[in-house]
Amino acid sequence: MSTTMTVRLEEDVKDRLDLLAEATQRSKSFLAAEAIREFIENNEWQIAEITAAIKEADAGDFASDREVAALSKKWKVNAR
Repeated sequence: MSTTMTVRLEEDVKDRLDLLAEATQRSKSFLAAEAIREFIENNEWQIAEITAAIKEADAGDFASDREVAALSKKWKVNAR
């Protein structure tokens, strides 16, 4: 099921959306809904990762100096 929503766009963004809709033979509504869905998914993922990292930090779950040094050594590139 879908619902209707009104969105204000800058004129140049609307013009670009018009051109993209024409070029892709998709409706402006379809393209806008896809863009919003992708934006939400990306931000939900980022917020979930940040929240998990904060919980780990609050629990004192940090890498030890030895673990950081081992990882640094593993990925160190010889620039000769």
